[in-house]
Amino acid sequence: MNVFNTFVEIAPDCPVQTAAIPPQRGDKPTIAQIEYELLTGHPYGLTLEELKFEVHLRHKGIAAQGDEERGALWGALFAKPHACMRASPLTKQYGWGAHYNAAGKIALFPVEGEEYRRLAGDPALEHCLAMRSKRG
Repeated sequence: MNVFNTFVEIAPDCPVQTAAIPPQRGDKPTIAQIEYELLTGHPYGLTLEELKFEVHLRHKGIAAQGDEERGALWGALFAKPHACMRASPLTKQYGWGAHYNAAGKIALFPVEGEEYRRLAGDPALEHCLAMRSKRG
């Protein structure tokens, strides 16, 4: 499931010209908020699988204690396929590019930033666009 040496550019129909922090909605943090906090708090600290797992635990309010319990939760979560950062609200709606390095670790870059432009033009990377929010 992990991705390597890839840059996910914002969706063609992304509604923002500058990156935005996902807003609070209701009492629980949204998946976009949790992804944002994890990826900006620890750039290149998590692989896609690690990110999906941590987001799942936090979004569902699960406090996994030991390695055995975490292993069981991991196995249950990844028994089904999961989308990559192309489907994340961060790349689709909020103006963040996602870079996977050679180790598969992810960092976010705002669309208006110099590093985003550098990564978007880097021929050594695989490039893909985030998924459109609407069909057509």
